[in-house]
Amino acid sequence: MLLVYTHKIAPRLKYVFNHICTHVLGIEVSFTTKIEEYIAHDSLKMSYTKQQLGNEFFIKSHDILFEQGLNDIEINIHDWGQTKCFFYLGEKSIMPFDIFSASFYLLSRYEEYLPHVKDEFGRFTATESLAYKKGFLHQPVVDIWAYKFKAALQIQFPEFRFPKKDYRIKPIIDVPSPYQYRLKGIMRTVGGTIKDLVRLRIKSLYARLVVVLGFKHDTYNTFKYLINRQKTSRFKFLFFFLIGDYSTFDKGINPNKKKFISLIKHVADYCNVGLKISYLALENDKLLKKEKLRIEDILNSALKASRHSFSKLNLPATYRTLIALEVQEDYTMGYVNHIGFRAGSCTPFLFYDLDYEVQTSLKIVPYHLMDYALLKHKSLLDKRKILTQIIDEVKQVNGEFVSVFHNYTFTDDERWSGFKELFNLILDSPNEN
Repeated sequence: MLLVYTHKIAPRLKYVFNHICTHVLGIEVSFTTKIEEYIAHDSLKMSYTKQQLGNEFFIKSHDILFEQGLNDIEINIHDWGQTKCFFYLGEKSIMPFDIFSASFYLLSRYEEYLPHVKDEFGRFTATESLAYKKGFLHQPVVDIWAYKFKAALQIQFPEFRFPKKDYRIKPIIDVPSPYQYRLKGIMRTVGGTIKDLVRLRIKSLYARLVVVLGFKHDTYNTFKYLINRQKTSRFKFLFFFLIGDYSTFDKGINPNKKKFISLIKHVADYCNVGLKISYLALENDKLLKKEKLRIEDILNSALKASRHSFSKLNLPATYRTLIALEVQEDYTMGYVNHIGFRAGSCTPFLFYDLDYEVQTSLKIVPYHLMDYALLKHKSLLDKRKILTQIIDEVKQVNGEFVSVFHNYTFTDDERWSGFKELFNLILDSPNEN
């Protein structure tokens, strides 16, 4: 166990030390404000305060972990080996930066509470983030800093044996609509057919008719392929099904359709299943509760995991609603059009409510890549290169690589050409260690 001496045991301090020490490095951590208790401890120990006590393992503390609410914080980015960091400390500290304060800034999503420009869907974008602007979005810096901290501790306490941690993957399959043409209802099918005729989309018209008439397999129905891939992987896939009502933003299948319900149950026999929360439910607690009860009725079990349509988050309101509904995990933390680490970490973490200054029970599982972000790279070779690079970043810190693909990503559509190969690259990556 690591014992931390500090002048004040604040909620923020406990939160970030627990993430870095326990969640990332796998060691327990405890805190004290009593010098006698610190001196008596005969294992890992350090001081985290303003002034060093003597010759102990010391990291000088920044004020942010002892503050409340939001403040105007000056952030200057510095190079640190192959990565970057901020909150520079000077020479007296064992480490040149306060990695705990910097990690808290990123994990709490401090910057998303500050004034920023949102996109057309009301989302915080990658280009608004400190990580993007300063060039470290592509690295899980919180985990990298944690391993630098581990290395420094190991030098000071060479006899201590840190637990081993392995690289892991969590494949996410997002299902906004399980079918392209099937089960859409008479009005939507007729409307789609008329649109195809008016716009002279002959290929689309033909594809719609042969699928609706039962002569051809619906291209979005890639579930047999995905379940077969699940059978060969030791990591559980997690499917998110949209079962909200039809709207301008969400155009899924009527959740009362028996064949749709049967599909969800069938997938749940092999994989984990969560709720893809509709765009409108994000702003409507009653609607969200309705969708939660729907999926629980279908699965005949309590809902564990959720993610929002369009990866939209309204902090802290979104997470407070999920906590009130007793949802345990959320998978919305990431960027649709940019590959990287929105919260700076590839280790799941608990949501810290900056307004209430409390660590909550909601586990945030950030994703690092969505299939759409790979489309900007034209050749399959470029896509493979980018994907391999981000996987390697996670492997170097024995983290968890979380990717989001859609059911339609695995169709024969030219736009998604080669994506099965990319998905297989992810599934096979743990075997390359």
